[in-house]
Amino acid sequence: MDFLNTHLLSLILFVPTIAALVMLFLPSGETKLLRWFAFSASLIPFVLTLILWRNFDPDVTGFQFQEIYPWYEALNSSLHLGVDGISISMVLLTTLLTPLAILASFSVTDRVKPYMMLFLFLETGMLGVFMSLDLLIFFVFWEIGLVPMYFLINQWGSANRDYASLKFMIYTMGGSLGLLLAVQMLGVLFGTYDLVALYERWNSLSADSMLLGMSVHTVKTIAFWAFAVAFAVKVPLWPFHTWLPDAHTEAPTAGSMILAGVLLKLGAYGFLRLVLPFYPLEAKIFAGALAFLAVAAIVFGAFAAYGQTDFKRLVAYSSVNHMGFVVLGIAAAGLAAGTTDAHIAMDGAVLQMFNHGLSAAGMFFLVGVIYERTHTRNLEEFGGLFPLVPVYGGILIFMSMASLGLPGLNGFVSEFMVVRGAYPVLTVYTAISMLGLLFTGAYILKGIMKVLHGPVNEHWAHGDHKLTEINTREIFVVVPLMALILVIGLWPAWILEVINKAVVALF
Repeated sequence: MDFLNTHLLSLILFVPTIAALVMLFLPSGETKLLRWFAFSASLIPFVLTLILWRNFDPDVTGFQFQEIYPWYEALNSSLHLGVDGISISMVLLTTLLTPLAILASFSVTDRVKPYMMLFLFLETGMLGVFMSLDLLIFFVFWEIGLVPMYFLINQWGSANRDYASLKFMIYTMGGSLGLLLAVQMLGVLFGTYDLVALYERWNSLSADSMLLGMSVHTVKTIAFWAFAVAFAVKVPLWPFHTWLPDAHTEAPTAGSMILAGVLLKLGAYGFLRLVLPFYPLEAKIFAGALAFLAVAAIVFGAFAAYGQTDFKRLVAYSSVNHMGFVVLGIAAAGLAAGTTDAHIAMDGAVLQMFNHGLSAAGMFFLVGVIYERTHTRNLEEFGGLFPLVPVYGGILIFMSMASLGLPGLNGFVSEFMVVRGAYPVLTVYTAISMLGLLFTGAYILKGIMKVLHGPVNEHWAHGDHKLTEINTREIFVVVPLMALILVIGLWPAWILEVINKAVVALF
């Protein structure tokens, strides 16, 4: 038990990779064995995360369960792992969604072994970002996460997968160049990449001192935008968002679940972990610019979603819309750091990250369920499906209402908190964002109407095209998401308490 407590984070982090390497030695033809092995292996980090959550003390300031292993001593960089209330909620989201995505992939029959291995490698990459307390390790895991997702889109995606996967890789790697340079700059200046040490040294610099021949403020401004652009591409914020609809539309169903559920959160997490703590002054100065981009993402994301006829593309643009609220909360927290409004906005932003992960993963899964049966995502070809698949229809309406922000479900809590926190400090931007909220209702209702309502669609009612109901395995994928959505909607305190203590301590 002592070993488990001492190495809990490294076990959660590396078990998926170890399982993926074990899969190399399993016979490729045994698809059933491969599926169940991958699913069982992905459950281990989830169970360990539940142990982590149970033993986590929200009242303790700073990072808990820290582990430090020498990695690159010449650069004074180590594998330093640790979690606080913000990162532990993201670890829980990642370890929950990965087994559900693998279970959703049981219908995949093409090259099952590499497919499942890539998902397990992807889980390690994502978890590494949330656990890393060393900037160089943070960047390594940041880049590692791109590679499995590229291959999942490129090899198992839809017709336009080559274009979508290349665009995804170029955008996200291009955005990361500034991140790498800023990380290197911090390492050169302070002789360490350790986040805990950097927090103390970076903010203790006097404003009139010089770095690299420039004033501290100039250097910090350049580094701020290097970080901000890298994370804005990943969120993605308008106008860096154009890779997202293509990647989502072409990715396999489980790939879209993880892309929307977790990968987008890496960008927002970067703002929380690096931008706000390292650059409080710059975050305050440029809060208006950040809020402008966030509101543009909210409004244009909603307008674009409303204009789609492809069901999956509609849900993809909804992610741009919903993640805009996360960045609006971050901008408000940067402008009013230390105030109650900032804490409410930041709590709402972190909770919105978690909530969007649940609802977006569920929506993409439901799009995949209908696509597997009809082989089309065109909303004009659906309509009148409710009498044919009433269970699927009920689940789709529930998940859509969570995405919409219906009171009583999780989305309402987090979006209300962001708006409540941002309104006193970014009044005009928050008021404009309500236009996006209005159109959120419009595109969600449009999607439900086009798929489920209207006269019975005879094309899907008979013969070879007869639509079959959602099956037991698929219900097992979606029920945990629905349960958490309802629990957070009715009783958000269990997760907000953990998030809030970390937010107050950091900001």
